[in-house]
Amino acid sequence: MEKILDLITAEVTRAFTDCGYDEKYGKVTLSNRPDLCEYQCNGALAAAKEYKKAPFMIADEVAEKLSGNAMFAMAESVKPGFLNLKLAEDYLADYLVKMQADEGRYGCGKPEQPKTIIVDYGGANVAKPLHVGHLRSAIIGESIKRIGNFMGHRMIGDVHLGDWGLQMGLIIVELKERKPELVYFDESYDGEYPKEAPFTISELEEIYPTASKKSKEDEAYRDAAMQATNELQHGRRGYQALLSHILNVSVTDLKKNYDNLNVSFELWKGESDAQPYIPDMVQKMKDEGFAYMSDGALVVDVQEETDAKEIPPCIILKSDGASLYSTTDLATIVWRMEDYAPDGMIYLTDKRQELHFIQVFRCARKTGLVHENTMLKHIGFGTMNGKDGKPFKTRDGGVMRLEYLLDEINEEMLKKITENQKAKENLDISAEEAQKTAKMVALAAVKYGDLSNQASKDYIFDIDRFTSFEGNTGPYILYTIVRIKSILNKYHALGKDETGAVIESAHSASEKNLMLELSRFNAMMENAFEESAPHKVCSYIYDLANAFNSFYHETKIMSEENETVQKSYIRLLTLTKSVLEACIGVLGFEAPERM
Repeated sequence: MEKILDLITAEVTRAFTDCGYDEKYGKVTLSNRPDLCEYQCNGALAAAKEYKKAPFMIADEVAEKLSGNAMFAMAESVKPGFLNLKLAEDYLADYLVKMQADEGRYGCGKPEQPKTIIVDYGGANVAKPLHVGHLRSAIIGESIKRIGNFMGHRMIGDVHLGDWGLQMGLIIVELKERKPELVYFDESYDGEYPKEAPFTISELEEIYPTASKKSKEDEAYRDAAMQATNELQHGRRGYQALLSHILNVSVTDLKKNYDNLNVSFELWKGESDAQPYIPDMVQKMKDEGFAYMSDGALVVDVQEETDAKEIPPCIILKSDGASLYSTTDLATIVWRMEDYAPDGMIYLTDKRQELHFIQVFRCARKTGLVHENTMLKHIGFGTMNGKDGKPFKTRDGGVMRLEYLLDEINEEMLKKITENQKAKENLDISAEEAQKTAKMVALAAVKYGDLSNQASKDYIFDIDRFTSFEGNTGPYILYTIVRIKSILNKYHALGKDETGAVIESAHSASEKNLMLELSRFNAMMENAFEESAPHKVCSYIYDLANAFNSFYHETKIMSEENETVQKSYIRLLTLTKSVLEACIGVLGFEAPERM
């Protein structure tokens, strides 16, 4: 289904060409003065110089050509040469009828050639709990993936676990000190290793920080950890078996915590999965003359002539032959290209890693690891800060575990919902339903609070504001959807049915405004996908929710005596609910039946 702005632009462009002007002047945009018009075209101002004509004369001609066009209720020339446009109510209603008939898509066409895009987000480390620093990557990455899926592309989410390097050696050494009798440490053992892990997730989460602290204070301990890491990476059986246990226990716990965020991954790969690809990749870079030795390290130059500042070489191997993040990221690109041949890869990390990805992407392109047209995109997100403007911390200054933060917000939401029910004297809601509702609304508060900000910007994590039922918040959006559900339920409870009815021309200014907002859904979704910008979805649904609530407060929907008009209202509400639910679906949360 064509975007309404494209349809309007096509009509205005035709009018320009019919009047003898170049089609490039027919571009239409949303009005920046909605009090005067709905859409505008400033082409006459630009055309004046080329055609040596006063802009208002050109605008007058085009407006005259558009008079009588069924698309427009108004096509007005305004000095010095603006073209102000308002859509005809009949035309707008017909567009919405077609949107509603396109169930599940609501005007969003599917691509002729769907793309395969891998979204690398999550970045959790095994043996460590998720903390608030993992929140943005998970929330933004999940939404970008969902937007792409909605738009008809094949989106593959990869958690890309941190499961390699010194942290594994540290865990092995600490475990050996605590339980030296374990069969994993017996190099002569050649039997089957136990299927059950020799530790719980709680023990594992305590082992790593203990080992990390010891390694900073005890050089011999650190050397032992480095030796264990080396032996693990060179295939020592017992250590490989321990790594398998660490992964299984960690991933089980991570999945549970990601589930609480309504975040899921198609791939649970880690840095360790890239290791088998490193030797051949490194050899290829050497053989083809890209990689060379510099100060003992193997590097690839990625500086370009147009660079305003120096971009250091991409280090492939350290002087001791060890791999780095850049090595595993490049090797990960190799296996992704071999297994999935994606059209693009999107990476979500803290924006402080920008230089790293510039180096990795340039190296991948220069050495031919990706095709010339493979899209490589890094989305660097800003910091989640507390009310003091500093990175969000616990009350005692530590990094807060993600599950504790979610629990805190769930409790706050449950308190507000309970108070709301008491205020309404609506006490028929069970404790179980209240808790379930609170969890849904809390998730909306967290996700919307994050996603409504442009990813690259820092933002203040303000629980009081995020959990408010008023203003630009997740609970406000959900409350709007629940309000619509309530009206529809009341209508159907009366035995009424709108089958066969369609959305009619607007009966009021507020109704038309709501219809205009709905008509822009497909253009917004396409733009949000192209720019990997969930905040655009948030901005849209806030405007749509406001438009609906203005219409609701000005219109007697349930007491409307004209049955045909009432049915049209109900059809309009149904479409509004569907579009709002599609939007929160790509943001990664859902609405309860009541609040």
